[in-house]
Amino acid sequence: MKMIKVFFLVLIFSLTANAQSKDSLAGFDPNSNPFDDLKTAVDSAQKSDKKIILDVGGEWCIWCHRIDAFMHGTVEVKSLIDENYIVVKVNYSKENKNEKFLSNYPAIEGYPHFFVLDKTGKLLHSQNTGELEENDDYSKEKFLTFLNKWNVK
Repeated sequence: MKMIKVFFLVLIFSLTANAQSKDSLAGFDPNSNPFDDLKTAVDSAQKSDKKIILDVGGEWCIWCHRIDAFMHGTVEVKSLIDENYIVVKVNYSKENKNEKFLSNYPAIEGYPHFFVLDKTGKLLHSQNTGELEENDDYSKEKFLTFLNKWNVK
């Protein structure tokens, strides 16, 4: 009986972890409301004492997919993000440019683009992600430097 309980606990933990990792890999949703998403992120950031990264891009953007793969596939980067940041995806596409929401932030020159916010939602930094690139991917060193600079409590 004890083994069955352990099995079910492991199974539930495994399914929960898998669901969380799928959520963190979620794409850019043109139907998502960034005002609501940011409010939820601020509530969570205040409870967890984390910063917020607004990840602006779209499903049409090859570099948006590359940065997602890099952020989730580079152990040190993923750990630093998980420990210190809440990432909110903000869609920018033909279907929904989220102009009203994005008008609250500095102009964006290219995608993907990051805005780093404090736990209250106040803008700290606008990051051109092109500066984090290296060849046809992203630089782990540049990315870690960027993340470490803004994760100071």
